[in-house]
Amino acid sequence: MVEPRFLLLDEPASGLSEGDLDALSALLGQLKQRMGILLVEHHMDLVMSVCDRIVVLDFGEVIATGTPDEVKDNPAVTAAYLGEEVQPHPPRGPADESASHAGR
Repeated sequence: MVEPRFLLLDEPASGLSEGDLDALSALLGQLKQRMGILLVEHHMDLVMSVCDRIVVLDFGEVIATGTPDEVKDNPAVTAAYLGEEVQPHPPRGPADESASHAGR
């Protein structure tokens, strides 16, 4: 217990303020110099700032592994966590309105 070789953390950032997140990030940065850390976390700023390797799961399936830069640029990660880009409908004008009423 005095000198662990590995630290397992499950959602340590839950409920933390921005100041506390900064302190946690700094602490994890120091600890990773002395031991391995397995971090399960949804707070992506924290993950990207402290992790050297990331494994991304989507409904229990691995969809990406790699460095923070590799993972953030992965289209599967973007689709799973940010969703697909939605294209807005073009604005409807008066001509559109009259055409939609013509068939009634």
